[in-house]
Amino acid sequence: MATPVDLPSREERAAALESAGYNLFDVAADRVFVDLLTDSGTGTMSDAQWAAVLRGDESYAGSSSFRRLREAVADVMGFDRVVPAHQGRGAENVLYGTLVAEGDRVLNNTHFDTTRAHVAANGGEAVDCPDPAASEPDANDPFKGNFDVEAGRAAVDEVGAANVSVVVLTITNNSAAGQPVSVENTREVAAFADEIGATFVIDACRFAENAHFVTEREPEFADATAAEVAREQLGYADAIVMSGKKDGLVNIGGFVAVDGGLDDLFERAKQRAILYEGFPTYGGLAGRDLEAMAVGLREAVDDDYLAHRVGQVAELGAELAAAGLPVYEPVGGHAVYVDAGAALDHVPSSDFPGQALACELYLEGGVRTVELGSFAFPETERPEYVRFAVPRRTYHREHFEHVGETAAAVVDRADELTGFEVVDEPPMKELRHFSADLRPLDG
Repeated sequence: MATPVDLPSREERAAALESAGYNLFDVAADRVFVDLLTDSGTGTMSDAQWAAVLRGDESYAGSSSFRRLREAVADVMGFDRVVPAHQGRGAENVLYGTLVAEGDRVLNNTHFDTTRAHVAANGGEAVDCPDPAASEPDANDPFKGNFDVEAGRAAVDEVGAANVSVVVLTITNNSAAGQPVSVENTREVAAFADEIGATFVIDACRFAENAHFVTEREPEFADATAAEVAREQLGYADAIVMSGKKDGLVNIGGFVAVDGGLDDLFERAKQRAILYEGFPTYGGLAGRDLEAMAVGLREAVDDDYLAHRVGQVAELGAELAAAGLPVYEPVGGHAVYVDAGAALDHVPSSDFPGQALACELYLEGGVRTVELGSFAFPETERPEYVRFAVPRRTYHREHFEHVGETAAAVVDRADELTGFEVVDEPPMKELRHFSADLRPLDG
């Protein structure tokens, strides 16, 4: 659908920013001109998805809409044991609440915010094992999202294999600038998890975009389709956790899927889902949502769609680079990441240069992005990234040109920008960027 969008005046944007405590999550959506806060649930559904909505079976138990979702997950992803949830973090609660116990260590190529928070909430310790190339924004490595197995072994040696319950591979690696993971690395991580007796989980939120990169960059799969790669790559996992709001191409929904040989894990996940999400054939979703996700999963692995999708993100990356922002290369599948620490090198990390850049982009042109640096991930050693996440099937070239013009204007006065300090935050620091209040520091 199309809807008119207005650019509020600069005075209105300044007032909205101040009222929101300089936290862009608290800025009303109708005060935003181009919204690149997230690609999660913000895209546009297809005509086939809207048609499927009309046949939604709203039965509490045994819904035919759930059957069609389960068939789609089996066909596209290779898993026929599916536990639906209202969205990705609901699925994380179901799976990690089942797998993680007090004192456990969970390894990941890089934990994202909600994953890290779920591990912590269950008494576990989240440990990142990113590929060394991930820390080099200019390195032209094709798979900078990979899991560093040697770092994983070192993390196991510290506590013993018995205390490492889960090994996670996030594809694409959102916290490492949306970089893809190779199938070869997936095989290595699966073998590593098997060796230490850990459950191997793939966070499959962007599995289709990852598969597209594999067809372009991994010689073994040069003649494969994204659909073929997806089945191959996901097939190494014991379980997958999915936010349908990404490569399910829907506005709400998610699920856990479990390998057919893990009866106990599947049953425990179903019981936890009943407690937190709903009966296992609806999982907190309306039947129409299940129908839309079933169609979206099939559409997500279409090669023509993926070429356009990934190409559009690359187009935005080119606009931002031309504007003078230091863009993380290669550009990822769902977002462009900018190194705010380099763009505002006079603002120390303690003053959140990423938040300063994000707020100025909104003030200048009504462009909403998100800081994914020291503000979003406190007490971790992370680059000062700002993420420009592109909703699927939503924006056009003119929107990206506006973003580029906005970025260029901000770059022109970058040396005038100052940092921020937190004045109020929630008890769980892993999630503070969603609701904390800040204030600008004096120049």
